[in-house]
Amino acid sequence: MHQRFRWFSLVAMAGLSLYLVIGTAQPAQAMHIMEGFLPMGWAIFWWVVALPFFIVGVRSLTRITREKPELKLLLALAGAFSFVLSALKIPSVTGSSSHPTGTGLGTVLFGPSVMTVLGSLVLVFQAVLLAHGGLTTLGANVFSMAIVGPWVAFGVYRLFASGGKQKFGIFLAAALGNLMTYIVTSIQLALAFPSASGGFMAAFAKFAGIFALTQIPLAISEGLLTLLVWNWLQSYATDELQILKSLRPEA
Repeated sequence: MHQRFRWFSLVAMAGLSLYLVIGTAQPAQAMHIMEGFLPMGWAIFWWVVALPFFIVGVRSLTRITREKPELKLLLALAGAFSFVLSALKIPSVTGSSSHPTGTGLGTVLFGPSVMTVLGSLVLVFQAVLLAHGGLTTLGANVFSMAIVGPWVAFGVYRLFASGGKQKFGIFLAAALGNLMTYIVTSIQLALAFPSASGGFMAAFAKFAGIFALTQIPLAISEGLLTLLVWNWLQSYATDELQILKSLRPEA
């Protein structure tokens, strides 16, 4: 069973990588806040806020890979899933776009702290390789997509899984984690660029309203896709899922 999971994972990651080479040809159209877009004060602020979460996540990730090295392939799959989904773009706000985040799967499997590290690496590679987002705005993008999104997803999943509704919890965790990422991004943009007439609230309503047009259907689609991948893991990665039960994702 483990060998079948290994081959399926390698094929899946190879296919996703091929898509990135062929299918992402518009690097400027990215939802992540672009390089140099935030005022320097806000860019530094979000870096400072995000850094402690990243440090805690590195400790959790190090513990998992040290105690259970056989889970490394599953970690890579969770990171690749987030990398590819968050690279899929639908035009939204001018100079930006809506897209899935893919953080729900890794959060359900390993917890929000580990997903913070995986999501941060995803954002770094996208900024460097695909020009999605930027390095000065990395702190803001990490906070919205790799911190808040996974924490919301984790809380939702634990709530429903403890009530015996695991699969519905997985769907809702992925969908709401996706939506919360965009709500936080709208807050970040509104704080940095308040409306001349209406201030923060008017700016937030504008950004969130535009994002919602494309993001709500994307969130639902991400929830369904995450659930499909979970079902696939239950068929081909039963050994790895049993190991994860002994670890129990931590905050």
